[in-house]
Amino acid sequence: MLFSVGYGVKNDRSLIEEIISLKEGISEVYFSWGTTPSGRNDQTRSQSLTPWEAQAKQVEDITELAKAGLNFNLLFNANCYGERAQSKDLFCSVGETIEYVGTHFGLKSVTTTSPLIAKFIKQNFGDAIDVRASVNMSIGSILGLEYVSEYFDSFYVKRELNRDFKALKEIREWCDKNGKEMYLLANSGCLNNCSAHTFHDNLVAHESEIAKMENGYQFEGVCRKFIKREGNHTALLTATNFIRPEDVHFYEGLVKGMKLATRVHESPARVMRAYIDSKRFVGNTASLLEPNHAPTIYPYVLENTKIQSKIENEKLIYANGENAFVKLEENYAYQQND
Repeated sequence: MLFSVGYGVKNDRSLIEEIISLKEGISEVYFSWGTTPSGRNDQTRSQSLTPWEAQAKQVEDITELAKAGLNFNLLFNANCYGERAQSKDLFCSVGETIEYVGTHFGLKSVTTTSPLIAKFIKQNFGDAIDVRASVNMSIGSILGLEYVSEYFDSFYVKRELNRDFKALKEIREWCDKNGKEMYLLANSGCLNNCSAHTFHDNLVAHESEIAKMENGYQFEGVCRKFIKREGNHTALLTATNFIRPEDVHFYEGLVKGMKLATRVHESPARVMRAYIDSKRFVGNTASLLEPNHAPTIYPYVLENTKIQSKIENEKLIYANGENAFVKLEENYAYQQND
């Protein structure tokens, strides 16, 4: 299995070096350009770099990755573009960014949540660029695929189907018949069918405007509050959709690749090594996820080696439930490979 890994601006070379060292297992590196709104926070925002330094660092890093032979996926996956959503200004900006990145570094694919951006790319760049539907579009049915099939070449399947092989096989069959490809997001820490997911994605898309306001509340998502609730820590296994490194082999031949959420993860190296290099993990499974739920379930640790995987009724089941959660207060000899 090949993986798509996320790049975000860092003030050192550690992430770049890690990606290059694992490049044989990486199909592409995905990133948003400059301050372009995306599905995560502004990737040029840094406490140690000015906006100009951060943009220069992005150019430097992407140049180095290109020289190492990595392929790139450009993100236009914000959940909202406000009043610009249908504007000529937005499409000019998208086109100029694609041309710049493609000319200077090479560009294989684009991921977007906007059918209009997808339409624009298909009309202006043809088959030169693979146009991929974002996981945030929550496409999880044949009808959902057919609705937008004229705009997209490939799709991220909605998170909630990650462990449902019957549904994934049906989508695979449709993709094969229609010349499309399918991908999965492997390490999401989002709750299944989260009631606040769209609201949260909209906030992220408008974070620069929100930061300028005198705000009455801060919103950090409902997942942490829900999982923190007394007795709910085990929901990390049952109410989420992540796929452990040890279970990626079940998906060989079913999906073309998997995406690893590493752009804003506190330890992208941990995630990449577990999935790409070791294909196993010793430690707190929660720390592989984005959002990272290790602090959320504290004082519990979800010990990855204690989780029992099995296929039952064409679904991946993570059994052993509460036995895989160990309380640190019990003097447990906790180990995590990093």
